[in-house]
Amino acid sequence: MTMWVAVLLGGAFGSVARHGVNIVTARVLGAPSPWATAAVNMLGSVAIGVLAGALAGNRLSMSRLAQTFVFVGILGGFTTFSTFMLDTLALMQIEGPQRAAVNLIGQLAAGLALTYAGYHIGLRLPT
Repeated sequence: MTMWVAVLLGGAFGSVARHGVNIVTARVLGAPSPWATAAVNMLGSVAIGVLAGALAGNRLSMSRLAQTFVFVGILGGFTTFSTFMLDTLALMQIEGPQRAAVNLIGQLAAGLALTYAGYHIGLRLPT
């Protein structure tokens, strides 16, 4: 039951943070935009990479409960792959398949690169 509570609380925190990014992005750009989802996906990618790398490199120690809270709860609530897919579909329908492909490939490539970079940053964090 404790793990479920960790996911619940972390997910609430991550979801609120995600919504904050939506609000800030809409205010900056003047309207809701797929850029909010892109920002969340990239921030989430680098965050999970840094944490995973730090754990793998023994630069960070976290209990299973803390890992569940952060990885499944916070980051799971914060990153939004399903919204990413919905935004891509909307781009395809409104602006055409080329724009949707740029969104899809660009976010996937950048997310993987940032996760890789974050992982290696995490491996090198001081103990």
